[in-house]
Amino acid sequence: MHTTLLTFKRNYRGVINGIDLEYSNGCLEGLNRKIKQIERTAFGCRNFVNLLKRIHLEENVVTEKDPYSI
Repeated sequence: MHTTLLTFKRNYRGVINGIDLEYSNGCLEGLNRKIKQIERTAFGCRNFVNLLKRIHLEENVVTEKDPYSI
Protein backbone atom coordinates (compact mmCIF):
# COMPACT_ATOMS: atom_id res chain seq x y z
CA MET A 1 0.00 0.00 0.00
CA HIS A 2 2.83 2.37 0.87
CA THR A 3 4.53 1.76 -2.49
CA THR A 4 1.29 2.45 -4.34
CA LEU A 5 0.80 5.75 -2.55
CA LEU A 6 4.38 6.79 -3.28
CA THR A 7 3.88 5.97 -6.96
CA PHE A 8 0.75 8.12 -7.12
CA LYS A 9 2.55 10.91 -5.28
CA ARG A 10 5.47 10.85 -7.73
CA ASN A 11 3.17 10.73 -10.77
CA TYR A 12 0.41 12.96 -9.42
CA ARG A 13 0.30 15.34 -12.39
CA GLY A 14 0.17 12.46 -14.89
CA VAL A 15 -2.61 10.72 -12.98
CA ILE A 16 -4.68 13.91 -12.87
CA ASN A 17 -4.09 14.52 -16.59
CA GLY A 18 -5.13 10.94 -17.35
CA ILE A 19 -8.39 11.45 -15.51
CA ASP A 20 -9.13 14.94 -16.87
CA LEU A 21 -8.15 14.54 -20.53
CA GLU A 22 -10.04 12.48 -23.07
CA TYR A 23 -6.87 11.37 -24.88
CA SER A 24 -5.42 7.91 -24.46
CA ASN A 25 -2.80 5.80 -26.18
CA GLY A 26 -4.54 2.57 -25.17
CA CYS A 27 -5.34 1.50 -28.74
CA LEU A 28 -1.74 1.97 -29.83
CA GLU A 29 -0.45 0.08 -26.79
CA GLY A 30 -2.83 -2.77 -27.62
CA LEU A 31 -1.58 -2.93 -31.20
CA ASN A 32 2.04 -2.96 -29.99
CA ARG A 33 1.20 -5.84 -27.64
CA LYS A 34 -0.39 -7.82 -30.47
CA ILE A 35 2.62 -7.28 -32.73
CA LYS A 36 5.04 -8.41 -30.02
CA GLN A 37 2.88 -11.48 -29.34
CA ILE A 38 2.92 -12.36 -33.05
CA GLU A 39 6.71 -12.06 -33.08
CA ARG A 40 7.00 -14.32 -30.02
CA THR A 41 4.69 -17.04 -31.30
CA ALA A 42 6.21 -16.99 -34.79
CA PHE A 43 9.76 -17.27 -33.38
CA GLY A 44 10.72 -14.49 -35.77
CA CYS A 45 9.35 -14.08 -39.25
CA ARG A 46 11.16 -15.09 -42.39
CA ASN A 47 10.89 -11.55 -43.71
CA PHE A 48 9.14 -8.27 -43.01
CA VAL A 49 6.42 -8.85 -45.64
CA ASN A 50 5.30 -12.03 -43.87
CA LEU A 51 5.19 -10.15 -40.56
CA LEU A 52 2.97 -7.46 -42.11
CA LYS A 53 0.66 -10.11 -43.59
CA ARG A 54 0.32 -11.79 -40.20
CA ILE A 55 -0.44 -8.46 -38.50
CA HIS A 56 -3.13 -7.66 -41.07
CA LEU A 57 -4.59 -11.13 -40.62
CA GLU A 58 -4.71 -10.75 -36.82
CA GLU A 59 -6.29 -7.29 -37.09
CA ASN A 60 -8.96 -8.60 -39.50
CA VAL A 61 -7.80 -6.21 -42.22
CA VAL A 62 -7.72 -9.21 -44.54
CA THR A 63 -9.42 -12.55 -44.14
CA GLU A 64 -7.81 -15.94 -44.34
CA LYS A 65 -8.54 -17.63 -47.65
CA ASP A 66 -10.45 -20.89 -47.37
CA PRO A 67 -8.30 -23.56 -49.09
CA TYR A 68 -11.45 -25.28 -50.41
CA SER A 69 -12.98 -22.20 -52.00
CA ILE A 70 -12.85 -21.53 -55.72
